[in-house]
Amino acid sequence: MFTKKNNILAITLVVMLVLGLSFVAGAADYTMVVSHYTITDANVSGISASLLYFENMVEARTNGAVDVKIYGNSTLGGVQEVTRETVKGNTVQSSIAYGGVFATFFPKYQIMYSPYLFKDYRSAWAFFDSDYFAKFMEEARQETGLRHLGIYDDGGGFVAFTNNKQLIKSPEDMKGLRIRTEGGNAAQLALIEGLGAKAVPLPWGDVTTALASGVADGQFNAPYVNAFAKFWEVNDYTSWIKFIFNTAVWSVSDKWFQELPAEYQKVILTTSKEAIDIARGINAQQSMLDWEEGKEHFKESYMATPEVLNQWEAKLKPIFHKWIIDDFGLEEGFVDEFWAEASKVSENVDENIVSNYGN
Repeated sequence: MFTKKNNILAITLVVMLVLGLSFVAGAADYTMVVSHYTITDANVSGISASLLYFENMVEARTNGAVDVKIYGNSTLGGVQEVTRETVKGNTVQSSIAYGGVFATFFPKYQIMYSPYLFKDYRSAWAFFDSDYFAKFMEEARQETGLRHLGIYDDGGGFVAFTNNKQLIKSPEDMKGLRIRTEGGNAAQLALIEGLGAKAVPLPWGDVTTALASGVADGQFNAPYVNAFAKFWEVNDYTSWIKFIFNTAVWSVSDKWFQELPAEYQKVILTTSKEAIDIARGINAQQSMLDWEEGKEHFKESYMATPEVLNQWEAKLKPIFHKWIIDDFGLEEGFVDEFWAEASKVSENVDENIVSNYGN
């Protein structure tokens, strides 16, 4: 005989059972841990904003079957360490490595430090979306076990000098300056010393102290990074020479990726491309805003004209070409082909714009 108390108990059990079944049905089948090294403020960081979008869209488009977990500020470890873990795909399934680190896994990526590989954002983005670059990164997958998801403009891409000696305009202004380069980045060292300056390899954490103490006279990073570090507190001058386009590679463990159902693979690939597009606009905007802020704080600033940039390109390209072939060991045919493809993409972008929207 059912009493009121029994009825309440039965209803409670049914509700608990339904909730339990719902919880099981909604549980994720796969976890995708994504690690990155930048700040987690999505209002400022294009990487953080894009990963926030990626997390929400992947979880929605897979109906919760893929649970995306984002960890920023290198909370899971240094970039080199996390990239190694990404290859395994066990604790970290995806990560972002700035160009210098990725090149330690895939040495050919060192070519991305070629000076004036891109003259503007539209050329860089079109190249990263090209079939040629996709084949290049497919070679990286086969060699490293890291599947390419996208290329970020690291800190906004194009770099600007800061220093405490003089305003840098021409390549001759570099002579005698002590310029910080990334520790272990031989490409940067070759370029700086090829200009007659002295390269001072230092880890990021030592840069401000080195500039303040005179161990280094200057350094180069995208304006966003220069503003984030407030380098105007230790340097008086900044020049946006744009001789390198800094990149960061977003990868996923190929081993883990290939275990996913085809429909989830498609969601991850297509959503990552959307996320990269979101980051591009934010990073470019942030670089320009921070360049403007720098103009207010540095004693003097200089934005190079196309004619001046051509002078820098004429000086730096032969230096890099010789170094990457003779010292680093890449084949000359590959280097020339890579540069030609980047140039062709740039020309096609401009021609298409003029053809579609010009007179």
